[in-house]
Amino acid sequence: MTKRNEAKYKIDRRMGQNIWGRPKSPVNRREYGPGQHGQRRKGKLSDFGVQLRAKQKLKGYYANISERQFHSIYVEATRMKGDAGENLIGLLERRLDTVVYRAKFVATMFAARQFINHGHIKVNGKRVNISSYKVKVGDLIEIKESSKQLTIVLEAAGLGERDVPDFIEVDHSKGTAKYQRIPHLSDVPFAVQMEPHLIVEFYSR
Repeated sequence: MTKRNEAKYKIDRRMGQNIWGRPKSPVNRREYGPGQHGQRRKGKLSDFGVQLRAKQKLKGYYANISERQFHSIYVEATRMKGDAGENLIGLLERRLDTVVYRAKFVATMFAARQFINHGHIKVNGKRVNISSYKVKVGDLIEIKESSKQLTIVLEAAGLGERDVPDFIEVDHSKGTAKYQRIPHLSDVPFAVQMEPHLIVEFYSR
């Protein structure tokens, strides 16, 4: 399990963007980075800097997964047929923690990881506590019966800041979600623009 090394709002401030579109993000008030040097004027980024920033932003969005995990997903994406950038997004969207977050079972990506690790989720009737578990099309993801009335679950379902995307079919009354299809980049409801092609360029230097 990857440790959460940085607060999610620090990631927002370092990127200068509200990457999850959350109303409490400090970027809504202060667009500069954290720390005593956060307000220094930033110079123009090099091509390498732009590519690195794109990688950090996407990694941060998916609950700040480790570099080792992220790179292995990239390697898998390049071995698949089709566009490597699209494949990268497709693989990230198949992670169980991402699906739990997209289904609005919990409020944040970080909460989704913890929720799974604590054994609250089943896939096709079997308990799965690995957040990086790769969901397949047609899989049924459900909240364990004894966990359906948890406050975090009830509050997340009522969040108005985001909608469930159409590639996941959700029934909040039953606490179930069915994975309908692997999404394209254009299908994924990112709050800010993600640029996976820059990440492909970064790793293929």
